[in-house]
Amino acid sequence: MKSITLAHGNGGEENGRLIEELFYKHFHNPILEQAEDAALIEKGRLAFATDSFTVTPLFFKGGDIGKLSICGTCNDLAMMGAKPKYLTCAVIIEEGFEMPLLEKIVLSMRSELEKNGAIIVSGDTKVVPKGSVDKLFINTTGIGEIRYQGISANTLSPDDVIIISNSIGKHGATIFLEREGMEFSTALESDCRSLWPVVEKLIEANIRIKAMRDATRGGIAAVLNEWAKQSDICIEVEEENVPVSPEVKGVCELLGFEAFSLANEGTFLIAVDPEDALKTVELLRSMEASCMAKVIGKVTNRHPRKVLLKTPYGTTRFLELPSGELLPRIC
Repeated sequence: MKSITLAHGNGGEENGRLIEELFYKHFHNPILEQAEDAALIEKGRLAFATDSFTVTPLFFKGGDIGKLSICGTCNDLAMMGAKPKYLTCAVIIEEGFEMPLLEKIVLSMRSELEKNGAIIVSGDTKVVPKGSVDKLFINTTGIGEIRYQGISANTLSPDDVIIISNSIGKHGATIFLEREGMEFSTALESDCRSLWPVVEKLIEANIRIKAMRDATRGGIAAVLNEWAKQSDICIEVEEENVPVSPEVKGVCELLGFEAFSLANEGTFLIAVDPEDALKTVELLRSMEASCMAKVIGKVTNRHPRKVLLKTPYGTTRFLELPSGELLPRIC
């Protein structure tokens, strides 16, 4: 690898190699090696996560970069069973950016913080010459209090049930259409939303959660492959059980995209004990944010470190880790 390409930020194969061969190599430590959405620190009492946001356009159907920046980091904490508590916010602003737009973004952030019961406690602001960045970049870092112990992508075992919380690909499809100025007469909008209220209900219901992850860059294809690799297991998925909206299907058919690889910002995967599968689906469906929840697969030993996709036609294929340039600038 001689230089960085857009593919290295896609959440798929190239991104994984960059992280493993460069950052893990030089930042080697037991906490980082767990490769979770958020690091567990202070003897597992706290979760710690950071994320950067460079989306284009800044405002899109269903949200904006401000909402995205809070949802992104708070959701990473929630996926580890942690209640978001304290966040930092760093912004890099291009010279000439309009103040009313900046305030609109900040107000959006405040609204999403309130949904999580979290607060911004520190931050940093940089203004750079016009052309140095694309309007506005935001970084948020968060600390959350662990409310459920033992969630990990490294401990999945045969017979665990895999559940999706909602239909997939809405964020990636929305961002692409709006960025390219493509007009579609549909109700398609990003699924960007905070997930802690949903996770809190799962914890209160005593669901035996094995793993959770929001399927952002690289979509559910990336998450499932990461889980299979980290736990050295096989995940078998029933393709017809994976909810995909007609709008996303249409975008994929028209432009040749794979819905499994499209980004989400408010849809997550959860692995649970098989005895809790039905209870989990019923609880998720009772909430608007996860009303399309379905069991989509299970953990087996059939092909370790692989994801098998069972098609409606009775055939089976490997669902590979996404590779190449995938809709850049979606988060």
